[in-house]
Amino acid sequence: MSRVVIVGASLAGLRAAESLRTHGFDGEIAVVGKETRHLYDRPPLSKKFLAGEWDADRIRLRKPEEIVALRVDWHHGTTATHLDIENKVLLTDTGDFTYDACIIATGGAVRRLPNQPNHTGIHVLRTINDAEALRDDLAPDKHLVVIGAGFIGLEAAATARAKGCTVTVLEGLPAPLIRGLGESMGRTVARVHHDNGVEIRCNVRVEEILGGPAVSGVRIVNEHGAPEVVDADVVLVGIGVAPATDWLGDSGLTINDGIVCDENLQCAPGVFAAGDVARWPNALFADIEPTMRVEHWTTASEQGAHAATNVIAHLNGEPLTPYSAVPFFWSDQFTSRIQFLGRGTNADDVRVVAGNPDEGKFAAAYFGNDRLIAVLGVSLPKAVMPARKLLQDRATKSQALAHFAEAAT
Repeated sequence: MSRVVIVGASLAGLRAAESLRTHGFDGEIAVVGKETRHLYDRPPLSKKFLAGEWDADRIRLRKPEEIVALRVDWHHGTTATHLDIENKVLLTDTGDFTYDACIIATGGAVRRLPNQPNHTGIHVLRTINDAEALRDDLAPDKHLVVIGAGFIGLEAAATARAKGCTVTVLEGLPAPLIRGLGESMGRTVARVHHDNGVEIRCNVRVEEILGGPAVSGVRIVNEHGAPEVVDADVVLVGIGVAPATDWLGDSGLTINDGIVCDENLQCAPGVFAAGDVARWPNALFADIEPTMRVEHWTTASEQGAHAATNVIAHLNGEPLTPYSAVPFFWSDQFTSRIQFLGRGTNADDVRVVAGNPDEGKFAAAYFGNDRLIAVLGVSLPKAVMPARKLLQDRATKSQALAHFAEAAT
């Protein structure tokens, strides 16, 4: 009987276990996860759950009876410490697991500021425990300062503002959402925050979080180069996540902002990676990004399932299948639904192709290497989702523009 060990008890790990069973694997499956809380969905943590509109039961990834039916040995509250790929052994803080194949789906860990203090009222947002702690601190009379204008930070800012908080967002780059959407579209999308009373300040440098024992403010160098203190009752540090690979330092795997895999998501014989932690060559975007790491819900789900099918092929001595897909993510901020297909990296031309940004409903096309590489939609799904096929077909710039022109008539 074969044993597959999955490291990571979240979405990618769950989808891997489900896919193993769906495709007929009848051996042992052991899932090791650092968190003690069981299998929940992360996207609501900065929205409905943080707002208090949904409880923990509402964000379960699966019903208890569905988990039991998988016949999986779950090891929650267990931390992986080393992977011995030569002897096929996973070491953890509670014991060792031998395996015939392994899937690594450890996700990411929140980044923290250098010398970030532990004052009461300072938060990060990655786990359900983080969300509960932040939720307890948000009240209408509180001033929340969010450090980092990425998607998680802005989603939390929108939620806090809807709860009546005063909200200030501090960003070191020239525009919000710049890493995901680029500078011009980042500014455009962020208008909804300005319209709802959120103050977003860009081109600022955070020097220090003040207080003790409770947070009292954030010392910055402002956009004019002058020192300033922004008062705060609550601070959320939302400066992104790093792939959780520290435990793999001496494993023999190649680590470069994630676990470097081949096109099949394999990083060593019989060892695969999936989700936020995996860096792989996506054939659909090889001309603009030789390898990529994607921190999206859809990618984690798809890669977990795909890695499992390749595990079965590996165990059966069959050919492996490459994983190539159009990345997709969405974000809800106030009344806006933001959707993004593809990769905006290295775009040399961005054009509004449907709707009107001034009206808060539009779509924009991103072009690079004379082809369509991404599509952004704000509250205009009918213009975004049909573009998936254009991206899969690597449509040229002229082909894509003709499609959008025809769709607009």
